[in-house]
Amino acid sequence: MTRTEYYDDPNAPKPNSLVVAASAVVTDDQGRILVQRRRDNGLWALPGGGMDMDDSLPGCAVREVKEETGYDIEITGLVGTYTDPRHVIAYGDGEVRRQFNICFRARIVGGQLTISDESTEVRFVAPSHLDELPMHHTQRLRLRHFLENSPTPYLG
Repeated sequence: MTRTEYYDDPNAPKPNSLVVAASAVVTDDQGRILVQRRRDNGLWALPGGGMDMDDSLPGCAVREVKEETGYDIEITGLVGTYTDPRHVIAYGDGEVRRQFNICFRARIVGGQLTISDESTEVRFVAPSHLDELPMHHTQRLRLRHFLENSPTPYLG
């Protein structure tokens, strides 16, 4: 299924759903950040996804990282909340969503790197090399907030 992201685009389709989601900035012991290349749009992104009815938000992030990368993580903090109504995501099945995303800080506690059917590549990237990856600017915003290491989370 295809995925097209719009930001502040007057030609973007109107949303027909609101999805609560969680993502995580997962770092290794060298300070590199775990990212995945999405199969649906070819862009690099943080692991994450929609919350299930029996999830908590932190639990959603833990589950999504495991499903998408093979790693078990522990949540260590909060990067921020991302609810900008100018960000719209359209899928090939007709869903056009606004996303309410909570982005967490996390570290690996187990597991083994695997690639899911949602991605074509998963790897750790040094912060200095993130700009080299094709990525939607909403993902870059989360990474920038993480790297700023603010004592308070971003609220937006």
